[in-house]
This record gives sequence, structure tokens and C-alpha cells, in this order.
Amino acid sequence: MRFALVDVFTDMPLAGNPLVVVPDGDIIGEEAMRRLAREFNQSETTSLCTPTAPDATVRLRSFTPTGTEVVGAGHNALGAWWWLAVSGHLADTPTPLRQQLGDRSLGVVIHGDLAAPASIAMAQGRLEVGGRVTGQDELADALGLPATALVDPAGLVASTGVPHLLVHVRTGQAVDEASPDARRLRAVLAGAGAQGCYPYALDPVDASHTAYTRFFNPTAGIREDPATGSAAGPLAAHLAGSVSTTVWIEQGHSMERPSLLELRLSDDGVELRGRCVVTAEGAIAVR
Repeated sequence: MRFALVDVFTDMPLAGNPLVVVPDGDIIGEEAMRRLAREFNQSETTSLCTPTAPDATVRLRSFTPTGTEVVGAGHNALGAWWWLAVSGHLADTPTPLRQQLGDRSLGVVIHGDLAAPASIAMAQGRLEVGGRVTGQDELADALGLPATALVDPAGLVASTGVPHLLVHVRTGQAVDEASPDARRLRAVLAGAGAQGCYPYALDPVDASHTAYTRFFNPTAGIREDPATGSAAGPLAAHLAGSVSTTVWIEQGHSMERPSLLELRLSDDGVELRGRCVVTAEGAIAVR
């Protein structure tokens, strides 16, 4: 089986969020996709498959190392489209481009040359807000922080495709000091109906950006993720409210894999944009 390693939400190799792309997903079954995800041990491995949705260009099936399938429009999708573009697979593809993620069909736009994109933009769903986590001490304990580090009320469940718990932290330094207890955090997330946890502060490294973040997802076996589009989308929509604007979110600095996520908000919803680098290609034996 061919594979490619793509660094997502960066224009430099060995930064951003690494994604493994398996182009020939139709050849293998779901169980092999899960085994490949365990073998590569990246936060997500995406296989390209023939869509079942009639209007979709490609179906993306993404798995974490624990075998959990994820269907958010984040780095798992952006990296796959970047590989499709730079490897020449989109040259004769009819437009508009659409991707099937789970049972959803979402639009994709390649900006610039199809074979050398300036950026790739993907539609996410509209913002849906769930409940708040009211147990400030319990949430702080789960994150390994003092309760005073959190803005009260801190925890809001929000989604533009996948529900995540957004946690407002007072400073970027406090975000970096978080040291989650996986068992406690998993219990908090289960009680809130959220998949992952996205602590954020409004003092980014670059003052021209909007927020500084980290992402923890013990629910799917991800200790920490350096760039998470499915969490950045609802955070951007939550911060912007009803304003049509562009939000820039920093992530991955604590992992020495700095990532930058661009979110554009309008009456049509949330659009996630980014750049990538294909850093490696090869083959792996699959039985």
C-alpha cells in the first residue's frame, strides 16, 4: 500500500499536524484501516475511498491509533486534499469539489493552481452550542490547573460538525501548564457530551492572531493534537459571534509543532483554510 505523510496547517516540514494519507482505501477493508492507524500511530490516518454520497468527489475515512473513526472536517481532510492536489489527482476532476465525511457531504475549494495550491478551504457546519460545564473545580482538576486559571464559567460544548469542550483559560502560560488526567478528563467529557477538550487563551504568541490553544482527546486516545480544525471551527464561531470576519488560531507550540489555523466566518457558516507540506512518501506491507 502506498502512503504519504503530510504536515498540515503549516508551510514548513516537521511542523504542523502530521497526517498519514492512504490513497487506495478501496483495496482494504475497515479493519485494515484501523490496523494501519495503529501502525502509523499519528493522531489520525486517512484513507481515500469511493464516495457513497452521489455529489461527493471522494470519501475520507479517518481513524485514530485506538481505532476510533473521526468525521470532522479538520487536518484529517485538509492534508488528504493537499496530497490529492499536489500529486496531480485533481487535474481532470469535475468541480465543485465535495468530500464525504461520515454521512455529510461538504464543499472544498482549492485556491491557486490545482497542482500547487496557495491554500485549501473546507466548509464546516454551522455553530451548534450545547451546555456548559458548571463544575469549575472538577474541570480544573481534570486539566491539572488551579480553578483560578479558568475564566468562570469556563467550559462550553460547541460544534461545527463534532462537539468539543471549549475551555476559556486566563493566559497562554496557563494553557501551557495544563497537564490533563486522562481518566478524569474523559469522565468530564462524557458527562458534557463532548469528544475532545480545547483550552484556549486570548493572548496568542503573535498579537495579530486571535487565540492560543491546545487540544486533548482521551476519548479517542489522543493525548494531545498539534492542530485541530474540528475544534478551531466552533471556537472561532463562538468568539466571533454573528460577525463576518477572519479568526487566526495558534496551536501546537507546546509540542514544538507550531500550527496556524485560519477560519473565515460568514452568513454561510464556518470555512477552515490552511496550507500543508508533503514530507514523505513510501509503501507499507498490509496483509
